[in-house]
Amino acid sequence: MHKNSFFVHKLIDLCNKIFLFACKPIAIGDIMPTRKNRGQSSAKTQIFPESCNKEAVCSFIMLYIYKKKSFMIEYIKGELTELTPALATVEAAGVGYGLNISLNTYSAIQGKKEVRLWVFEAIREDAHVLYGFADKKEREMFTQLISVSGVGSNTARMMLSSMTVNELCNAISTGNERAIKAIKGIGKMTAQRVIVDLRDKIVTFGIVNEIPAGGTMEAPVNNQVKDEAVSALTMLGFSPAPTQKIVLAILKEQPNLPVEQVVKLALKQIK
Repeated sequence: MHKNSFFVHKLIDLCNKIFLFACKPIAIGDIMPTRKNRGQSSAKTQIFPESCNKEAVCSFIMLYIYKKKSFMIEYIKGELTELTPALATVEAAGVGYGLNISLNTYSAIQGKKEVRLWVFEAIREDAHVLYGFADKKEREMFTQLISVSGVGSNTARMMLSSMTVNELCNAISTGNERAIKAIKGIGKMTAQRVIVDLRDKIVTFGIVNEIPAGGTMEAPVNNQVKDEAVSALTMLGFSPAPTQKIVLAILKEQPNLPVEQVVKLALKQIK
């Protein structure tokens, strides 16, 4: 990277602004910005001197953006040039992207010439790995799984290769530890953590439209009424997973009820 590059100086300016609000000194290479004293003018404080390592500054900003959990690449759409059960190569605008995939995604895109894969980026010091998913719900399930202690990217991909998103959500919502533990690489403690950590989240994040009670699918209901009722009850402090089961049961019996009536009936049933 050229040291007089306009882009580099813009990055340095951004880093200066970030660290002006930092409450702790942070070291990047040989750089150690100092905490400002109260009342001291910020104009006299030079966080990054001209002799600083600009490559390190750029690396820090990339890590800063990654920590915000925003996707730099939302999806990749293009020609499927190579496909194996574990890896898909998609050519878009003359660039071939290698994406790690689950068996569910493999089945969904097998035989297609043009595909669109939703992307999760795993940025590490030694690698930049892309994971591709046939739909957004599978990607959301993947991100929730890797948020559980002891579940890494490869383990999450193994889980999504062994079960569909709906099957996995059913197992989590019903506390089916045995089904999750049957997946290769998942022990008893990890299965329990997955259930405890994600039982409410899979409803809150809308990964599944309906959480079945007892492992069977419920009859179709008015999803708009259901979502509004669950949201209202969640805001009142009730747990999303059991709340949704009650709301679904009410709408199954009385599918034409308005939101306010569903909420009132649910409040009488929630313990």
